[in-house]
Amino acid sequence: MIQFEQQTCSNLEFALRREWLETNGIGGFASSTIIGLNTRRYHGLLVAATKPPVGRLLLLSKLEETLFIDAQSFSLSANRYPGVVHPQGFRYLKRFRLDPFPVFTYEVEGVEIEKTVFMISGENSTVVQYELKKKNHPEQSKRLWLELRPLIAFRDYHSTTHENGAINSGLEEQSGSVSINPYQGLPSLHLAHNAVELRKTGDWYRNFEYDVERERGLDFTEDLFSPFVLRFDLPVYAAASVIASTDQRDISRVPEYRQAETSRRRDTEMASPVEDSVVRSLVAAADQYIVSRGDQKTIIAGYHWFSDWGRDTMVALPGLTLTTGKHEIARSILRTFAKHVDRGMLPNRFPDAGETPEYNTVDATLWFFEAVRAYLAHTGDLESVRTELYPVLVDIINWHIRGTRYGIKVDANGLLSSGEQGVQLTWMDAKVGDWVVTPRRGQPVEIQALWYNALCIMEELALRFGDDASGRMYRGMAAFASETFNRLFWNENSRCLYDVVSGKTVDPSIRPNQIFAVSLAHSMLSAERASAVVETVRQQLLTPYGLRSLVASDPQYRGRYTGSPFERDGAYHQGTVWPWLMGPFITAYIAVNDGSDAARRQASKWLAPLCDHLADGGLGQISEIFDGDAPQQPRGCIAQAWSVAEMLRALVEDIYGVRPIARSQASTAIAQPANAAREQPRSNS
Repeated sequence: MIQFEQQTCSNLEFALRREWLETNGIGGFASSTIIGLNTRRYHGLLVAATKPPVGRLLLLSKLEETLFIDAQSFSLSANRYPGVVHPQGFRYLKRFRLDPFPVFTYEVEGVEIEKTVFMISGENSTVVQYELKKKNHPEQSKRLWLELRPLIAFRDYHSTTHENGAINSGLEEQSGSVSINPYQGLPSLHLAHNAVELRKTGDWYRNFEYDVERERGLDFTEDLFSPFVLRFDLPVYAAASVIASTDQRDISRVPEYRQAETSRRRDTEMASPVEDSVVRSLVAAADQYIVSRGDQKTIIAGYHWFSDWGRDTMVALPGLTLTTGKHEIARSILRTFAKHVDRGMLPNRFPDAGETPEYNTVDATLWFFEAVRAYLAHTGDLESVRTELYPVLVDIINWHIRGTRYGIKVDANGLLSSGEQGVQLTWMDAKVGDWVVTPRRGQPVEIQALWYNALCIMEELALRFGDDASGRMYRGMAAFASETFNRLFWNENSRCLYDVVSGKTVDPSIRPNQIFAVSLAHSMLSAERASAVVETVRQQLLTPYGLRSLVASDPQYRGRYTGSPFERDGAYHQGTVWPWLMGPFITAYIAVNDGSDAARRQASKWLAPLCDHLADGGLGQISEIFDGDAPQQPRGCIAQAWSVAEMLRALVEDIYGVRPIARSQASTAIAQPANAAREQPRSNS
């Protein structure tokens, strides 16, 4: 449980940087700050995924809440308008806690009211409940009632709404429910309720300001429409309830919904692989990224604004699903993406509006092999891999040998080349107009590490499935790639690896991409070189919150991820800290130190600041990025799938040493023949 008392809740600077997130398992969400003051255009009580997990629309922005003690009114809400925060209901906020969903406790003149917000799993439905917990008012006979004024936006969640004459303010009232369909072509919003009175209004509330959007150089003002007011008589109804949904709902089922969601989350946390409060928190966080795409599963890359990305999904899959024991979900995700492989490439992104997937990545496909290896190591499910995945993997290798999109092709030197002018293919993919910030055309270091890893995995699978000829081919390709890699990529002067090799040109930039040449299950490096790479990364790139994307001494380094979209994209991979990279770094560090207790203790110390971060930024979550310079403020998405996944995986597998039994068996079977062709190699088993 994460909890903040009144003193901290009344501190605006403290409160506004702490945000809660509720998700529904189909791509929708609800989110705001701990005082209910929306600071982002993505904040709202119902962001519905109309084409799960995408097509997201922000329907209900918030409920303006006013408590009446006889004729005296007390607003519990808070909004930012030009030059002022009004009203200031956070001054009545006695406590906020995440237990397991957001709970707000207000106290006004001895009257204590507890508000709870949660989403119904599998539905675009948000439940908001107000319970009268205490009534110590000096005049007990005074009447208490609550008024709720819905403020609706009805827009794409990347946009903002402004006052217009096209809105349809008509209401459709039924017993215990009211519906509104303000714009043609958008879904209706249904609000089930147990109010004693509904009063139609039809008012625009103008000039809400969103602080974070202002900082990000984006449109930060919005107008919201209030179609009606609901009044609840608290003495009569001890709990005032509202269900905001794209479907008609029965308000009498709120206790049932709440119990079901409480039980579901308790069961999720009970699946924690170790008895550790941080691990349990991360297991709970991991569940929020797993969503449905049709009848299969996929992974949302981050909240609030990402959909499911191929690269992020494959990197995050082991931590989110295998470490947590959700093996069937892992299989479903692998099956989903296997169906979308085209010309030997995994889709990089499924667009928000549900259009054709985008195939513009070189590494997502290679991470697919590692995800399959991890799945097999955790489950031993050879049959599913053989029938559903192996033919797809074979086809992928063949396409990479003969060449596919964007110049992705095995070079004559056995390494994988990729890249075209104006295209970003690696995970360092920031692009502003025609400017590719980190183009990395040629042979990037982590692509070679992933390619070699994929070949080793394919050799193992081929031998297991009786495809001996293919197994020998993959073994030879892996050995050739290893020899070339060690000859071309080793930077003796810096005792590390070049970031990119392109013909006779090398990029000596000190970046974190080289860590994968050590952390992946199959490595091309000798023990000596692996240790040197880890030490260089530790000295040059390690911070309390992850690895910098570029060494601070580089002329291209940018230590702050702030300003306009142009400025932020220019810093995205030029020094910005990425928490997800802490996972492979921890894996590599412990591996080169032979899994010693001292190495595990040191790794645990390095992860401590990220553990503390669970109570900052997106509560219970790990942010997407941090500033490169101190003080390292969290930036980007408040909740990122691979940040959570890699921290969880590193904690469980590397620090606690809880690894799948099949993992070492799978690695050993292939390591020997492929390793025989290179000098003093090492394999992370």
